[in-house]
Amino acid sequence: MPADTGAESNLYRVTLFFGPEQTEKDTGTSTCVFNVKKRSWKGGIQVAVDMTDRQIEACRAVTDFDQWLTKALAELPMEDRSSMTARAGELFVQALCRCKLERLLQEGLSQENQRIASGSLTGEVFEFVREHVESIKSYVADELDIAPSGPACS
Repeated sequence: MPADTGAESNLYRVTLFFGPEQTEKDTGTSTCVFNVKKRSWKGGIQVAVDMTDRQIEACRAVTDFDQWLTKALAELPMEDRSSMTARAGELFVQALCRCKLERLLQEGLSQENQRIASGSLTGEVFEFVREHVESIKSYVADELDIAPSGPACS
């Protein structure tokens, strides 16, 4: 996900642990959990990142994700589009959660397991997403093994 996010976030190694999953408390909120390790730390931590369905939909609109995805999947057989569309939605949420985490990493992170609540950094995350639209789409396209504007040539 966004590679050019700043010097502070480059100090961390981030990997997706799992997600997105609906939270137990609020079915309108998705969570991704990331393993985060800073070079100076002896061990890593887990950071859960929450995004509401409303925030996700707003980001889909800001990035024109649905139009982009329709165009990107247009040449695939109809029977493949449904599963690819569902998977693309999951990947999009992962990318949004990663953007939110990256935004927090720019400020620095304490070495403790934590949760970034859905209401945290909302304005900053939308701005961060706007700045990284192409990185988000590229991540989804790479994971789906399609060209950004259409199916991959094999």
